[in-house]
Amino acid sequence: MSRRQRLAVTILCLLAALFAACFDYSCHSHRQQSTSSQQHAAVSDYERYNDKTFRVVRVVDGDTIDIDMPDGNDAHTRIRLWGVDTPETKHPKTGVMYFGPQASEFTSKLTLERQVRVFLDAKKSRDKYNRLLAYIQLPDGKFLNEELLSEGFAYADVRFKHSYYHKYMQLQSVAKRAKKGLWESVTYEQLPQWLQKREPNLLRK
Repeated sequence: MSRRQRLAVTILCLLAALFAACFDYSCHSHRQQSTSSQQHAAVSDYERYNDKTFRVVRVVDGDTIDIDMPDGNDAHTRIRLWGVDTPETKHPKTGVMYFGPQASEFTSKLTLERQVRVFLDAKKSRDKYNRLLAYIQLPDGKFLNEELLSEGFAYADVRFKHSYYHKYMQLQSVAKRAKKGLWESVTYEQLPQWLQKREPNLLRK
């Protein structure tokens, strides 16, 4: 290899190394900005919502409500209850699931047009649909999340970790043993698909 060829190869190697370094820095910077943005959003959510009282203006489903607080371009803030999953009533794929209407009615009776207090979890403030994740305290001091589980209107959502994960599993176990709500006669086929996959022996325990 001639001196000129060796020089050309050296220059190409240096350029490749420089490009790789710049690309890595760009990716790292983007990740930092993304993380910073998420942290900022979480802080903002805590300031706006945590330990504050709002009126429930709509019950979307047993585990989803709207409160009278603007959220971005939306007139109201949509809240998805932390740690619980009620049977669907409006999902385009599943349709109306077993005990879905009863769960929605239960949530409506306890919250619709009432003042509730919102509490956020330190782990996360939003889900992938940008819904606020929260524990909802009712006017009597009880928490809607826990009432849904205790009375058999919801499943403990084991897909996501949260501060009351183990407590919610215990509440579900107690309701299941007492055959409360949906636990009285729900079949394996009527369970949410995610629950069928994660706990195939749930109804045999």
